Amino acid sequence: MSYVRTFLPWIVFAVLPSGQWQWASLAALVVAVALIAQQRRAGAGFDALIIELGSAAYFAALAAVAFADPQSGVHDYSAALSSATLTLIAGVSLLIGKPFTLGIAKRTTPQEAWGLKPFIRTNVVITAVWTAAFAATAAVLAAFAHAGQGHSTAATLTQVAGFALPMVFTVRYVAAVQAKAGLS
Repeated sequence: MSYVRTFLPWIVFAVLPSGQWQWASLAALVVAVALIAQQRRAGAGFDALIIELGSAAYFAALAAVAFADPQSGVHDYSAALSSATLTLIAGVSLLIGKPFTLGIAKRTTPQEAWGLKPFIRTNVVITAVWTAAFAATAAVLAAFAHAGQGHSTAATLTQVAGFALPMVFTVRYVAAVQAKAGLS
């Protein structure tokens, strides 16, 4: 469930009507900030909030653009930009050696496992899959937007798949790793 919580701002933005993108981006920003505050109060470190922090920054910028010019061409590409932003956040977390899933996984993993190579490697693989899914989703959504279909049913289904597929992979991969290690 922590992945759903992590991506809640993006879900909020995706499900609110695209014609109200300024309010959707503001709502997503509020959700991101609330999640950060709630998780910090619960003791989560910033390493567990990489996506949430990136989400807050993105939705602050998007809301500023949306309210400044509701007719901006950015609106047509907002779904693609969202996935591209997630690609950037996840990709940078890999490049700096702090895969965003590591902080999330630490919430449910005993501390003595945090420094172990299999735990770190598992999170590198999972973050790489999320990064690839975000990148593929961004590319498909950009193509839809370029064709004037950026807010179509097909684009919405692409967004859903862009989250659902890596989430299913994560659950299955973790279960496979744990089974292999004799932990399940």
